[in-house]
Amino acid sequence: MSYNFDEIVSRENTFSVKYDGREKYFGSTDLIPMWVADMDFKTPHFVTDAVKQRAEQAIYGYSFRPDLYFESIISWFSRRHDWTIERDWINFTPGIVPALNILIQTFTTEKDKILVQPPVYHPFFSAIENNRRELVINPLALENGRYKMDFQDLDAKLATGVKMILFSNPHNPVGRAWEPEELKTFGNLCRKHDVLVVSDEIHCDLVLPAFKHSPLARVFKEYSEKIITCIAPSKTFNLAGLATSSIIIENEKIREQYAEMIEKLHIGMGNLFGTTASIAAYTKGDDWLDQLMIYIQGNVDLVKDFLEKRIPAVHLIKPEATYLLWLDFRDMKIEKSSLKEFMIHTAKLGFNDGSTFRNGGDGFQRMNVACPRQTIESALVRLETAVNKLKT
Repeated sequence: MSYNFDEIVSRENTFSVKYDGREKYFGSTDLIPMWVADMDFKTPHFVTDAVKQRAEQAIYGYSFRPDLYFESIISWFSRRHDWTIERDWINFTPGIVPALNILIQTFTTEKDKILVQPPVYHPFFSAIENNRRELVINPLALENGRYKMDFQDLDAKLATGVKMILFSNPHNPVGRAWEPEELKTFGNLCRKHDVLVVSDEIHCDLVLPAFKHSPLARVFKEYSEKIITCIAPSKTFNLAGLATSSIIIENEKIREQYAEMIEKLHIGMGNLFGTTASIAAYTKGDDWLDQLMIYIQGNVDLVKDFLEKRIPAVHLIKPEATYLLWLDFRDMKIEKSSLKEFMIHTAKLGFNDGSTFRNGGDGFQRMNVACPRQTIESALVRLETAVNKLKT
């Protein structure tokens, strides 16, 4: 079956954060929103059909996750990522960001050191700081247009007594699909310093055609019992509003501690429709996802070609994964605060300002290209017009 990713779907007046939250976030509704990491494509029909069928039963009482829920996850990660997951390892969470906070509260105490690798997904910072832990920074290094981990600095930082790492794989926002050798070097340092690793792999399915996702716990089995992996169908199939995610934990003791915290918070029951959607997505989603990533690659190519030919002062950091592009505006010589205002008020584009991703983010913008190509084209023309105004 061929899927139509060119279809324009109105999301206004649907309580959409991306669209209906523009006024609150940007102070304006007169812009193209390309910020929040959800897609402007319809959730695939096999998911909506399953949800509709369940909705027609018309009783939405208490429910549990059936065997098929776990089996669909195990099968998906086996065939898509060559990763064998056991049923007991799968633990529910209503979202990855809530999970980060729960894991921090469960496995660390106030003032414990937690390391991140910026520029990185901004809720990593709030999860650490709001829980009164000490933030430790291991900045990524941008070399010849590609980000790399600074292993020498990582080794030194871990030696200061870091208890936990929040790791982004694939990396949001710089788009790296970390390679096995990088992951092994990273894992060896974590093992050397006996650090608990929380690997956020929510974008694992969204890898561009020339690249491959490598689950950290699969690549570095020697340390997999100290790795907690966060996964979800939400980014892959546009299901974020259904609040259904999973935490993969091999270590039985760690798993029991996590389950105890979930029980204390009484948030383990989950969402009836999230369960239904997850089963359908992981059971029937292969062909749709393959076509999606070809389309996303086309959007990436469009942005790359347009910038090179018509806005050469703005550089695309070549993405390997996710549908989030990391754009380098530093050659435009615009001050940090001015760039944000320029994007909102002159270009009339709602991107994520790079400064929110902290160290190394100033002068960058994150652009969500999980949308119809027509939207990309309109956004690029707006950006070109705005840049040309600066020259006059």
